[in-house]
Amino acid sequence: MSAPASPNHWASRLGGKLLTLEGIDGTGKTTQSRLLAQRLREAGLTVLETREPGGTPAGQTLRKVLLDPASGALAPQAELLLFLADRVQHLTERILPALAAGQVVVCDRFHDATLAYQAHGRGLDLAPLAPFMAQHIEPHLPFFTLWIDLPVEEALGRVSSRQPGPRETRLEDEGAAYMERVRKGYRALALAHPGRMVRIDGMGTPEQVAEDIWRRVQARCGE
Repeated sequence: MSAPASPNHWASRLGGKLLTLEGIDGTGKTTQSRLLAQRLREAGLTVLETREPGGTPAGQTLRKVLLDPASGALAPQAELLLFLADRVQHLTERILPALAAGQVVVCDRFHDATLAYQAHGRGLDLAPLAPFMAQHIEPHLPFFTLWIDLPVEEALGRVSSRQPGPRETRLEDEGAAYMERVRKGYRALALAHPGRMVRIDGMGTPEQVAEDIWRRVQARCGE
């Protein structure tokens, strides 16, 4: 058996890199973000663990507007612009400074979520915003994206079982048809960006999924 990689080994490959986890609600991506960050710290890396929306103080306010069922029905275009505003603030205030300092950033959702949820799920045309995204977001796309995939009925069942009663977010109220479009959006993104984005089968136990993610991260680093 080979010896464990040294902290310097991991730092040379992942220091200053952004790793993102994506998936519809119920796939376990938040748990897996935490487990991945923990494993990277154990490997000797300094890790910023964050999320979207809500990775900054301003983003927390935007998160409440975007996800709180009390916000009601936001216009899809307004929803899109709020997500983009959160992302630019997040990049400016937290992600880019951490990357510049040589940290690895593990983010629970990032720009692929906007493409999956707003473009594919809502059917919005993002072309008018292409110059803005090309300047402020696309230069900072992740080094590696792990898309945790589950059938929609399984994901929605997990959401229902973990939180009986009213839904916690507006997006959970959109229903299975909307989530199917989002899932197809993620699939299209993975096919379009095979060097950056990989599908992770979310049907296993959290431990099994975490091991698969760790193997994929090692492979991305050329192990």
